[in-house]
Amino acid sequence: MAQNIDTISGDNPTRLIQKKSFIKAPVLFDSDTLFFVKSTKGAYPVGLRSEQISERIALVSKTYNPYLDSLTIKDTNGFIAIEHNTNLIFTVTEADAAIEGSTMKSIAEDRKAIVERFLTKKDPLSTLGWLKRIGLFSLSLLLIYFLIRLINRMFRRITNRLSKIERKFLNRNGSLLRYFLPGNSNNIFVFLVTVFRIILILFLLFICAPFLFSFFPFSENIVQKFYEFIETPIKYVLMGIINFIPSLFFIIIIGITARYFARVINVITADIEKGKLELNKFHKDWARPTGKLLNLLIYALALVLIFPYLPGSGSSAFQGVSIFIGAIISFGSSSAIANIIAGIVITYMRPFQIGDRVKIDHIVGDVIEKTILVTHLRTTKNEDVTIPNANILVGNIINYSSRDIGNIIVHTTITLGYDVPWKTANELLIKAASRAPYLLKDPIPFVLQTSLDDFYVSYELNAYTEEFKKLPLIYSEIHKNILDVFDEAGIEILSPGYIAARDGSPTTIPSQITKDMKSPLGKLIDHLMGKNQHIQIKKSDPNKETD
Repeated sequence: MAQNIDTISGDNPTRLIQKKSFIKAPVLFDSDTLFFVKSTKGAYPVGLRSEQISERIALVSKTYNPYLDSLTIKDTNGFIAIEHNTNLIFTVTEADAAIEGSTMKSIAEDRKAIVERFLTKKDPLSTLGWLKRIGLFSLSLLLIYFLIRLINRMFRRITNRLSKIERKFLNRNGSLLRYFLPGNSNNIFVFLVTVFRIILILFLLFICAPFLFSFFPFSENIVQKFYEFIETPIKYVLMGIINFIPSLFFIIIIGITARYFARVINVITADIEKGKLELNKFHKDWARPTGKLLNLLIYALALVLIFPYLPGSGSSAFQGVSIFIGAIISFGSSSAIANIIAGIVITYMRPFQIGDRVKIDHIVGDVIEKTILVTHLRTTKNEDVTIPNANILVGNIINYSSRDIGNIIVHTTITLGYDVPWKTANELLIKAASRAPYLLKDPIPFVLQTSLDDFYVSYELNAYTEEFKKLPLIYSEIHKNILDVFDEAGIEILSPGYIAARDGSPTTIPSQITKDMKSPLGKLIDHLMGKNQHIQIKKSDPNKETD
């Protein structure tokens, strides 16, 4: 072997060693030689290469944490790169493999293992050193604890003070702030102070976390890595907020303007309902729904103007989500939309008002509430019934208490045989109506002959009443009086068809039925009920006083 020739450059302390046709230079870390890089004459300067590798390893050692970091081997076309968290440290080329007489992968793995061994080599702490670090950590943690308690105590006093003056401040005449806060916000200031307290505590922990973790070698870089992970999203959010400020002022102006017009409409609506403001041919019950519709249009227009200034409104993802939500609402709320439209139409049709007695879908009751979706009725049996507005719009509505029709006519129909003169029937029906309560004497009741059928004549009694909410009682009284009047007159309220099919009794008039006139079945029933025995007892005791 040829003799080695040592040369030292003027401003580069790296020792160059030339052997045969190649030269080599050491890679140093803390004055220790890790490995040698070799090169042939005329290639990349081996001294400069070793110096660059040494500088990169020294730079990595400043932030290297064996618990979190690692070196990786990345095989590319023509060379292998050894990286630390995607940062290049050194490479192994085909020329290195040829000089060393080995493969690139073997050389890369050996050198990577050497570098990792030196990076993880730390001077162990003594027992006293560990005790000092634990003591400083405990002292710092205790200090942070007392700072948090001090913040909570200070904000507790502020909260108690605000809870006493807040409602007085919000209810003060001329205070503009109460127009921008919810109507039921009893503790809005307290809520804001609580949110600020939580943010302040989180910010304190965020600032003190690196200081706490810096006492232990294994956790020196944990918080730094955490900050690096959240740095990009935080910068993105902060820059987004800063860039959004001009659009935010535009949105605030539109929102304040829309809220102002909505409040003006609400004031006008309230005045119309109270009768302070009257509009020609505009009913009071139209005021509230009209105000809600106008408010909806105002806020919809404001949303249309605000939409282009929202962050991400122009992105395809935002537009896709908007279309998806719109499709769900369209397909899932078809019946609700139908009820809403029907509710608006019914409002302006004015077929009934709150408190009216109506008949909807064969349901009779008083209207107790009207909403945009449904109408609530309370029946005469004290039942609450909810009817969708779409069903009301396509059905029939009978209003018994309409303000335009005045008195209503109650009517009932009976059938009599052709043997009863129509004048007699009319007189008896009018007599029955005169006995019924809640019927008006003027206009007088009247009778209509509605049909001449094969076996009987249909008579309809009509009478006027103001008590539309007592119709069940009125009809009951009319029917009782009709039975009494025709019983007194000895006239059966039966059709000839029923007379032909009866059980043999000559009449069904209660006051004219005797024991001998009853059918065999009726006599048997009386016997079983003990009515015959009762009669015999009465006949066998002639000395007993009778009324």
